[in-house]
Parts: sequence; structure tokens; C-alpha cells
Amino acid sequence: MPAPASRASAWRAAALLVLLPAAHAIAATPTFGPRLEGFEYPHPVRTFAFDSQRQRLEMAYLDVAPTGAANGRSVVLLHGKNFCAATWESTIAALAGAGYRVIAPDQIGFCKSDKPERYQFSFAQLAANTRALLDSLGIERPVVVGHSMGGMLAARYALQYPDAVERLALVNPIGLEDWKALGVPWQDVDAWFAAERRTTFDSIRRYQLDVYYGGQWKPEYTRWVEMLAGLYAGPGGERVAWNQALTSDMVFNQPVVHEFGNIAVPTTLFIGQKDRTAIGRDRAPEALKARLGDYPALGRRAAEAIPRATLVTFDDLGHSPQVEAPARFERALLDALAGD
Repeated sequence: MPAPASRASAWRAAALLVLLPAAHAIAATPTFGPRLEGFEYPHPVRTFAFDSQRQRLEMAYLDVAPTGAANGRSVVLLHGKNFCAATWESTIAALAGAGYRVIAPDQIGFCKSDKPERYQFSFAQLAANTRALLDSLGIERPVVVGHSMGGMLAARYALQYPDAVERLALVNPIGLEDWKALGVPWQDVDAWFAAERRTTFDSIRRYQLDVYYGGQWKPEYTRWVEMLAGLYAGPGGERVAWNQALTSDMVFNQPVVHEFGNIAVPTTLFIGQKDRTAIGRDRAPEALKARLGDYPALGRRAAEAIPRATLVTFDDLGHSPQVEAPARFERALLDALAGD
């Protein structure tokens, strides 16, 4: 029988083994500043200062020069709600290598940009902010590429500034259906905020695994989960959650799908067929839940509604084809742009 001291040592060792997984989980989730300080982007981050809604704001962005023979064209990459400019890392390299100048902003309220305490978020306002940034850089008529929420923003940009868009590319955009009109209950900003405050590394990963990637996880996705989770867990977590609540309200209440017929520029839709993203599905009546986020049907419907649209599908991919299969997505994007 072990001596008392030996038993105490054994108990301490057993307790340590029990605690190690939790300690590892805590250590494995980094924390970042309110403007994503501490998370490295693939290129130098620049800032654009401007006045909006009676306050001075800074918008972070990447401006990447062509690394191949310059073709005189520019591409603007608009990130999704759960993404940042950095998520376009591989796409930026491919476009720059093909001769494009690439601009990838972080919208106000996101990532390395300012997160105001009070701001009336609208897609029209974010489009105006983006237009002001491009004007400051002397870019008059870029290709506009938008992913997820950035797809809603890209569509609004093309509607708002049709003469300032060379072509439009929408990568698994959300908002291909009007969730509120279909019967998803409305909720106020306070409810959005309460939900955002519950966000953790595990909740982000679980959501993305189920909705974005069809249950198939790759180690390289973890970096992007850490990017988001670190914002929520950092010293600016409450402000981050508040801005995310305001933008969730914007996404839910400002559909653009009803205006697809007015998009005048050539458009390519890139749709991963396994995507099932639908804002508010958790609040939807049971009979409605299964019908929401049917991207194979939604992509076809959008391509039919937009007058000059082409549909490109990826049967085995989900919400983020540029992350899941970068080389394949980049070939499809460059082919679409070369066809102009």
C-alpha cells in the first residue's frame, strides 16, 4: 500500500492529467486586440481615414501590386461576415501573379478596422465607404469579388455604382433568399448581441464544420477560427460582439435578392453545392428549416435573375471554395476574368 506522501503525489498527478485538456484548450485559443492586433496578415496593412456619421474612422486594407506582368486591371476582394481580408491570402497571390492589382479591405466593424460604438450599418454605407477608399487609390472601375456577406455587399456596390464596376464575381454569397420574408422570425439587436457574446472557439468551429464544410474539417481551417475566436476573447470582445450584432441585423433586414434583375454588369456566380448557410435557421419554424440554405437551387435561381450571369458550380465544396480548394477556385476565377 502506498505511503500517504506517495498517495498525495499520485492524486496530484491524476488531477493534473484531468486538467491538462482544459489548460491546453485555453492555451490553444489566442487572444487578439480589438483591431485584431497580434494576428499577422500576409501583406502590409494600410489604413484609410475618413469621416462617416459624425466621426473619424479608419478602414484597414491590403493593396498588393502585381507580381506577374501587370495587366492594368484591379480586383477588389470583399470578405464575409465571419472572415477578414487575410482569408483571401491564396486568392490574392493568384490574382497578383496573373498581373492584377488587388485591394482587400476590412469593412468598418470588422477585423483590423475600427469598431464604432454607434454606427448605422447598411450595405449602402459599406459600399460608399469602399468607393471612397478606391477613389483615394485612384481605382475607377475594378472587378468586384464578394464572398458570403461580401457577396451581398458586392451586389449592392454594383447596383449603387454600376458605371464603376468592370465585372462582378459572387462567391457563395449569402442573401440569395429573403429569410424574413420566408418566415424566419425577426429579433432585435439586443438578442443578436446576447448571441454574439456566447461565441467561442468551439462554437465557431462547430458552426463552420456543420454549415460551411459539410462535416469535413481540415487542419488549415483552424487558423481562421482562431482569428475570429481571438477577437471575441480579447480585450475588445464586447465591442466586437456589439459590432457583429449590428451587422447581423443589417444582413437579416437588408435583402438585396429582390434587386438582382437590376444588376447590369457581367456577373459570375461561384457556388459550392454543399453550402447550407441560412441566417436565422435556428429560429425558423421546423417546417421551414430544411428548406433554407439550399445553395444548388439558390445558385440557379440567382443566375436566372441576374441578366448577364454565368454560374460556376463546385459539387464537392461548401461555403468557402477559396479556402477549401484554393487552386481549383483560383483557376475558375481567373478563367472567368480572362473571358471578358
